[in-house]
Amino acid sequence: MADSDYLYQRETFVGGESRLARYVARPILKFIHREVASSVLLLLATAAALIWANSRWSDGYFEFWHTYIDLAIGTYHLHPLTLEEFVNDGLMALFFFVVGLEIKRELVTGHLANVRAAMLPAIAAVGGMVVPALLYFALNPSGDAAAGWAMPMATDIAFAVGIVSLLGSRVPAMLKLFLLTLAIVDDIGAIAVIAIFYTGDLDFRWLGLAVGLLVVIRVLTVLKVWAIEVYVVLGFVVWFATLESGVHATIAGVALGLLAPAKPLLDRKKAQDVVDHLPDGLSVEQVHQASFLVQESVPMTERLEATLHPFTAFLIVPVFALANAGVKLSGDTVADALGSPITWGVILGLVVGKPVGITLFTWLAMRLGFELPDGLNWPQFVGAGFAAGIGFTVSILISGLAFEDAGVTDLAKIGILVASLAAAAGALAVLWWAGRGAPGDQTLNPAESEALDES
Repeated sequence: MADSDYLYQRETFVGGESRLARYVARPILKFIHREVASSVLLLLATAAALIWANSRWSDGYFEFWHTYIDLAIGTYHLHPLTLEEFVNDGLMALFFFVVGLEIKRELVTGHLANVRAAMLPAIAAVGGMVVPALLYFALNPSGDAAAGWAMPMATDIAFAVGIVSLLGSRVPAMLKLFLLTLAIVDDIGAIAVIAIFYTGDLDFRWLGLAVGLLVVIRVLTVLKVWAIEVYVVLGFVVWFATLESGVHATIAGVALGLLAPAKPLLDRKKAQDVVDHLPDGLSVEQVHQASFLVQESVPMTERLEATLHPFTAFLIVPVFALANAGVKLSGDTVADALGSPITWGVILGLVVGKPVGITLFTWLAMRLGFELPDGLNWPQFVGAGFAAGIGFTVSILISGLAFEDAGVTDLAKIGILVASLAAAAGALAVLWWAGRGAPGDQTLNPAESEALDES
């Protein structure tokens, strides 16, 4: 983003010529717009959590995140949550709402709308989920440890895309699009697994209320009720009812995201024609109408995603890491992790299972008649498999759902942290080697370019 992009903001601080604006404010804004920015913040939050949890103030770390929030209306007490649970069940529901928006957009107008184009990364994603789960099961075939089988299935989109972006033109644009599509399909799989296999005792009254309100929201969107405030209130009640029902509350976020309209209320070309023919000397009312035309020519999914994505990427996910990545790395804990099949099951699943599963299923898809995108080679698919092995966010979330014992959860988290770092290093090494002498990004069609830009 060049400084000339801020010329229209000359009257603001960011667009000014002060040293602080030129050498601090504008560089920070440029950094935020880079794909790796959220990954860097996530790493910093993870490091902060580990340092805090292993410092002289470690007791304060665990006490802080286990502080209870208890809201009451009269004599009725809402679902009491610790700060950690509030982050995992509350704030992460908003994160998964954005994930739902991304999935809806991809299904309706994005790369997943083209079934043929989406099949190859979708098949690869299945391999990247099945093989890691099987490898974990091989080391943890029974008992309580087997409940963590879904941990190595997950892919952290932000980390994966951020790592790949570090290599610039050494990674072809088509491979980035392949990885993005694969990660979205992986998200769909993770969401389904959480909903089906990590649901506690169901309260069908609350579940019925949540489902009923989702139906109401669908009817309102069909009737083109466009008052955002209505959906905010209904969405909160859906989230609360889901939380009380026993289904993990993040599923409410996904469901609400999938219900958001992915097509604009008004045709973009017609809206542009109206704006182009507006007379000079507009009144305030005419300006308001023109603003409405422009705004409603953009799908609701895109508008909500553009508004919420920075909030989730730069605040919610780092806070999640700060709340969940703090593991006390004492000598006993490390020794237990080195001898734990849970830890090694996660490491084996993410570092070996992901690249093997993705590459193997891509090869099987080739045998079924699919073709590799032009300009890509097999080492690049192996590198993409390593990038997909960065489980982190969703893997840590699943570890908390799979195990009730905090000590066991810590063993799983150690495996996730080690595996994610190893997978990231493997992705960088393999993709750097595979991209030697790369001619640069291939030409993408407009839809593919837009998908990458929006990622």
